[in-house]
Amino acid sequence: MNSITVRRRHPLARYVVLLLALSFLGGTYALLAPGGDRADAASASGRLDDVAEGKALFTAHCASCHGMSGEGSFTAGSASGPSLIGVGAAAVDFQVSSGRMPFANPGPQALRKRPPEWVNETTIRQLAAYVQSLGGGPVVPAAEAVDPSKGDPAKGGELFRANCIQCHNFAGAGGALTYGKHAPSLDPATPTQIYEAMVTGPQAMPVFNDTTITPEQKRDMIAYITSLRTQPDPGGNGLAHIGPVMEGLVIWTAGLGIVVLAAIWITAKKRQVKQ
Repeated sequence: MNSITVRRRHPLARYVVLLLALSFLGGTYALLAPGGDRADAASASGRLDDVAEGKALFTAHCASCHGMSGEGSFTAGSASGPSLIGVGAAAVDFQVSSGRMPFANPGPQALRKRPPEWVNETTIRQLAAYVQSLGGGPVVPAAEAVDPSKGDPAKGGELFRANCIQCHNFAGAGGALTYGKHAPSLDPATPTQIYEAMVTGPQAMPVFNDTTITPEQKRDMIAYITSLRTQPDPGGNGLAHIGPVMEGLVIWTAGLGIVVLAAIWITAKKRQVKQ
């Protein structure tokens, strides 16, 4: 009994107890948690074999920039293709479905364009599953999570004006940023792409995780953004919804130009009459 008491008071005893506790917690989590990266990838894609097929697509179309294992590549000290470990399936779905990737022409920003012929729903799903297997990350949202009919456009408008108009304009028309970049127009973006952009933060856009903006609030914002596309212009021509300040400047400049031309025309008429 005395020997047990002595060992319990040994300086290293507390560390042994801590190590045993951590081992117990780790083992319990491993037993109760989902079955690892492959299960995570399967949940993102819906099929286990999508990971293998996605890897083949990745090797053929993406590895030249992002590395054979998605680790990224570097040229002369600068990254030519960022690491994709941990970016998640949502980032792949957003970038590839919008045609921003593959990035054929280097520039300050990847532009939205028509995807190449090999890109379709199946290949996007397979690529997304493979990238998801590299290290987890945000998954593609469910259809219900991005359904505009289930959101509140009024609440979404408040959130949009508080977080987005600085770059995307109050009507989602986009605007210029620094270093040759720009915030793109939101008109061609699908509800899924809007959600994915918020959770992945492409280009200069910040990431709005579920702690910053909840999934319900994201759906409200999607409802507001999509409602802008059918919003009437009771005052006349919307002038591409470039904003009240710019619209006022256009009207003022055009009006002043008409007044100047009218003054020149009247003066010329008077000279002709005098002659």
